Amino acid sequence: MTSKVTYKGYLRTECEHVQSGKVLITDAPVDNNGKGEAFSPTDTVATAMASCMITIMGIKANEMNLDIKGTYAEVTKHMAANPRRISGIDVLVTVKGQLTDRDKTVLENSAKTCPVIQSLHPDIIKNISFNY
Repeated sequence: MTSKVTYKGYLRTECEHVQSGKVLITDAPVDNNGKGEAFSPTDTVATAMASCMITIMGIKANEMNLDIKGTYAEVTKHMAANPRRISGIDVLVTVKGQLTDRDKTVLENSAKTCPVIQSLHPDIIKNISFNY
């Protein structure tokens, strides 16, 4: 088992990562009858995409003996209606470290092949950009 999700009432869930015991809380967003006091489930999907991209970049950077510590992503999720769904995810990755043009290309290509991106529906528009 990967995780256990418990409904806490008031459109809130507690998501426990079984192996570590770490907990993530989700709330329904304000525009969908929630309080918006935590990540919504769809926020976690968009955020997982960026987290996965940076993780894959970190793996590749380690293989290349590069230090990209401090690299971060800014994520914007776009929703559509009928049916309510994620229609787009914008990710701006700011990459830290001393990198050659080749390093940048390799890291960018690695990020774009992360498992979360590969798992998202192809109709979700993924706007990905990198800043150095």
